[in-house]
Amino acid sequence: MTVHPSLQTSIDAWTHSIDAITELVNPLAESEWNRPTECPGWSVRDVVSHVIGLECEMLGDPRPIHSLPRDLYHVTNELSRYMEVQVDVRRCHTAPEMTSELEYTIIRRGRQLRNEKRSPETMVRWPGGTEVTLGEALTRRAFDAWVHEQDLRRALNRPGNLDSPGASITRDLLLSALPKVVAKDAGAAPQSAVVFDVHGPMEFMRTVRVGPDGRGTIDGSVSLGPTVTVTLDWETYVRLACGRVRPEAVSGRLKIEGDQQLAEAILGHFAITP
Repeated sequence: MTVHPSLQTSIDAWTHSIDAITELVNPLAESEWNRPTECPGWSVRDVVSHVIGLECEMLGDPRPIHSLPRDLYHVTNELSRYMEVQVDVRRCHTAPEMTSELEYTIIRRGRQLRNEKRSPETMVRWPGGTEVTLGEALTRRAFDAWVHEQDLRRALNRPGNLDSPGASITRDLLLSALPKVVAKDAGAAPQSAVVFDVHGPMEFMRTVRVGPDGRGTIDGSVSLGPTVTVTLDWETYVRLACGRVRPEAVSGRLKIEGDQQLAEAILGHFAITP
């Protein structure tokens, strides 16, 4: 048996982004590891530490025994506290220590993925103590790796890969959250339609329709006379949906047509990652 075909897309996307992260950070000077990123409270070093830490957990390594400082303002709930342990324990690591651990972790994880024989429906442990299917776990890791690759690219002023395999997985995952954002979180009225027109390296148009029962659905067909149309570029879409920026900070990159109040409510709930 070989890797199940439906898993290969996620594995390939993860590999592409992880290789890009390695290429970005290997030549960095010690000071560049301290550059801030758009992840609240996290530097370049912290983002890489997070990537290393989660891959170690996917490998089944024991979590570090570590007490967090009390003054980390960006640690606001149990999930962020859980994630922060793998980050804070590496804050004293040097650049060579970081790149060596990243390389070693990727070698081990890559070997594990190449030898993966389980079906996509197999339940696996997910960081935080929950369980998800193997297919979902690999999709989430591909998503996470690409989003953090982009965090690093913006921090280091090295743009690229906005249309890579990881970007496609990220697009699909973010779009799947839109019906809830529009219908439930923003409270769009039944029979309303909201169009998202996204341009740039990933170009697409999607319509979220709210049915008579108040539930949202999404499709790629054009809506005549939508309640709201939101036009923006792909990178801004990602930054908003992943909680990297607030809508008011990128208002110049947004074009809103239609019901302004509903549009503000949608953008206020647009971030779907913690």
